[in-house]
Amino acid sequence: MAGCRTGHADSREAPPRWEHVPPSWPLREHSRFVEAAGLRWHVQILGGGPPLLLVHGTGASAHSWAGPARLLSAHFQTIVPDLPGHGFTALPSASGMSLPGMAAGLAALLERLGVAPALVAGHSAGAAVLARMALDARIAPRSLLSFNGALLPLRGVAGQLFSPLAKLVATSDATARLFAWRVRRDPAVIRRMLDATGSTIDEAGADLYRRLAGDPDHVAAALGMMANWDLEALARDLPRLPMPLVLVVGTNDRTVRPSEARRIQAVLPTARLIPMPSLGHLAHEERPADAAELIHRVAAELSIVAAATPT
Repeated sequence: MAGCRTGHADSREAPPRWEHVPPSWPLREHSRFVEAAGLRWHVQILGGGPPLLLVHGTGASAHSWAGPARLLSAHFQTIVPDLPGHGFTALPSASGMSLPGMAAGLAALLERLGVAPALVAGHSAGAAVLARMALDARIAPRSLLSFNGALLPLRGVAGQLFSPLAKLVATSDATARLFAWRVRRDPAVIRRMLDATGSTIDEAGADLYRRLAGDPDHVAAALGMMANWDLEALARDLPRLPMPLVLVVGTNDRTVRPSEARRIQAVLPTARLIPMPSLGHLAHEERPADAAELIHRVAAELSIVAAATPT
């Protein structure tokens, strides 16, 4: 499937391809491609200092962390990959789209890079990938920060996305092609989806999501994650998470409701909750400076980096 991408920087034309990062893509100057676990990964590495791994959620890409990553690179070696099938990383087999499969793949990438993260932060499903890696002893950071993390089986409408019927639809190539075609024909589709998260994303940010969602392979990867995701097993294992968990919660999140953090605390009482008032599911994109400051503060508390000097 990877060979079908035909990239242009203009979102009104064809979507990006696996082999090329458009010149206008956020932090493109820090992009590289790395072979690991049988995939060609796109990863952005910037800055110097203790290694910090930032992982995006379903349907996003490394661009989601670009704002915080740029700021954090003053204190950390910041590693921001595209998950399998997302952005500019190649699409794996179905097993590679499962939670354990993604955890194993990302661990292989880190091994290839020779990186052992001192601190990790994941958004939404990215937090679940990191938790699975930690539980499987594939990483051993000092702490895991979950930004609006999807760590437990979802309830309500969101949970219905993971029903057997929804999983069957998600595995259809026609579904991915149809959705990508609709996005290219009607750019307002993505604006409505972003607004539904409870976040306020500017037009430049929305355009990045349009460019990604106009690519059938990227859409297939997002649907594939839903089709192969098993959060029941993660929920059972979460109480033995071997490092502190920090739950960063956008109080206006309409995708993973703030009440989900309380459910996580019921499973893992030691989890620490830090609210980001009035922000939605994409809180780290809405307020990248606040997200970066929060990550730096946690790192300083753990003596990973020095505390910020007051100005």
